[in-house]
Amino acid sequence: MTTAEWFLDFAERQARGSSPTYERLARGVATDQAVLTLIDTVPPAKRQTNLLFGVVRLLGGPVGDYPDFRRFVLGNWPAIEPELLRRATQTNEIGRCALLLPVLAALPQPLALLEVGASAGLNLFPDRFSYDYGAGRLGSTGPVLTCELTGRTPPGKLPEVVWRAGLDLNPLDITAPADRAWLEALIWPEHDDRRQRLRAAGEIAAADPPHLIRGDLVDDLPVLAASAPPEATLVVFHSSVLYQVPADRRETFKALVGTLPGHWVAVEDPETMGHPDRPTDGLHKNVLCLDGEPLAWTEGHGRRMSWFGGA
Repeated sequence: MTTAEWFLDFAERQARGSSPTYERLARGVATDQAVLTLIDTVPPAKRQTNLLFGVVRLLGGPVGDYPDFRRFVLGNWPAIEPELLRRATQTNEIGRCALLLPVLAALPQPLALLEVGASAGLNLFPDRFSYDYGAGRLGSTGPVLTCELTGRTPPGKLPEVVWRAGLDLNPLDITAPADRAWLEALIWPEHDDRRQRLRAAGEIAAADPPHLIRGDLVDDLPVLAASAPPEATLVVFHSSVLYQVPADRRETFKALVGTLPGHWVAVEDPETMGHPDRPTDGLHKNVLCLDGEPLAWTEGHGRRMSWFGGA
């Protein structure tokens, strides 16, 4: 996929119906050869749409109007390029906990949670958030995560979590102002609700910082997994992470995680999970899988889930 096709795909499949601002910018970049030429000077993994937009916002650049955005990118590329090279799209979207909860609540309790691509580790606290699937509130603490769930009964209980740890190439510290600024820059402009949820989850994590390890999802996963308490069900999970991992490394990770005790929960693009189908309604972008088996179509930020798999 060319860079232009990547930005157009983002506009069509991710931003359309969710962020008019980012849809407009992505379509503009997709047809702008001058901007595309600059983007193509960085490695493919650093050409991600979200990464460019987040860096521009972090540097105080305009995103409301494409001509202004274009002038900023062309005029400030020497500042933008190093930020692209050193950063990654570490969107710590806690709304995805609403996608994980139906699986987590149904597994043998208590749980030992290990998140791959943990960012600041905010999704390691699904037991401390509240949820609304349209049939009343579940939970009494933290931000309320609203998710439109079809195809199955909403979960009736929260998971019991006795251990939580995260693995990331560059773990973020939710108590560090610079790291918080990057997390907020990654939230799409119109999504004020997500921004407020991030701040509320950040307070929870800052009061009880999760155990985060700087490491690789293949090389360092077994040792961290082995440190989980044996009396708990180990759950290795991740959401919107594997698209950033090279295909060969991705397959190595899948083979490895299948050898670990416990369970593997993933919310990823269907292609990265080897799932040949795609939802066609324009609302659901990813697929929720348990131990590699697809269970539900999901919206990228956790707002909707359409269940089609087993209980």
